[in-house]
Amino acid sequence: MNLFIPFVVAFVLSYLLTFPAIKLARYLSLVTDKRKRHHPAHTHTGIVPRGGGIPIYFALFFTTLFFLNINHVITGILVASGLLVVIGVIDDYSDTSPYVRFGLNILISLLVISYGLGIPYISNPFGGVIRLDSVKWTFDLLGQHHTFLIVGNVLAILWLTWTTNMVNWSKGVDGQLPGFVGITAIFLGLLATRFTAHDVSAQTVSLLSFIIAGAYLGFLPHNFYPQKIMPGYGGGGLAGFLLGILAILSFGKIGTAILILSIPMIDAIYSILRRIKNKQSPFKADWGHFHHRLLEVGWGRRRIAVFYWIISLVLGIASLFLEGIEKLIAFVMIALLLVVFIYLMNQLKDKRFN
Repeated sequence: MNLFIPFVVAFVLSYLLTFPAIKLARYLSLVTDKRKRHHPAHTHTGIVPRGGGIPIYFALFFTTLFFLNINHVITGILVASGLLVVIGVIDDYSDTSPYVRFGLNILISLLVISYGLGIPYISNPFGGVIRLDSVKWTFDLLGQHHTFLIVGNVLAILWLTWTTNMVNWSKGVDGQLPGFVGITAIFLGLLATRFTAHDVSAQTVSLLSFIIAGAYLGFLPHNFYPQKIMPGYGGGGLAGFLLGILAILSFGKIGTAILILSIPMIDAIYSILRRIKNKQSPFKADWGHFHHRLLEVGWGRRRIAVFYWIISLVLGIASLFLEGIEKLIAFVMIALLLVVFIYLMNQLKDKRFN
């Protein structure tokens, strides 16, 4: 199985398509100008085009059509991903309500589940599997018989909605998101042969993983500091959505995805708890993510992006060797280290301003 060729094709397409995407974004005013459009989480200066999800999606779309056997699950992924990018472009233009985006995330997750993507079981970190397909709802629609896994499908919808938003929140620094997303997708592709399910073969999951990696890494040269275009909600939300799908396609990789995405995941949980503690909406963007803390203590944008890449690479390598409970222990250790790190950075910040 040659994974390199589809990776390169997706990379080249994404890289080349980003040039006209930048011009299109400027022409359609899909830009962020801090003088006219305030966003509390943005770290950049000047006028920067948005809409990075457009070239990434088309690179993914055309490469997938060329290299993969298209069945109903792959069709559902492409359709749902396309709709997510459309929502992202609208948000890039007008900053839609986070509550509206969240509701649409749930509907898009439900849509891709309706094409046959679900979680009938998950790996048990203590050994074996946990069945999620015991409670079913069967019904007829448009002359066809359908089965809905009450627990498995609801869990899949929650998982995809979570990964869509969690990964999207970690795109505040130039080059941060496409780098760690590309690395994560590569490792998920390498591990795809261990567990497979649905009507998608292990080879297809690996190919799709490397296509996603190529699409995001091809976008990276344009997004690395100083960025010429931002991923926008389309690029960020699409990244989380696709990584969540890859984890579902091979059930054993959900734990792997959680491990490799430890930093963005823990940062998202911390941000939600922090906002609730401060009596703020957990859906409203603010300044307080992990990459914001690193900026506050003097880290440069390139250093922060590379730091995220290195952590993803190290955890990806670890995922090749860790099994079951070992992944859970590793995740807890990383969470504790990150909490201590954030506490120390807050102390350092207080000393600098007192």
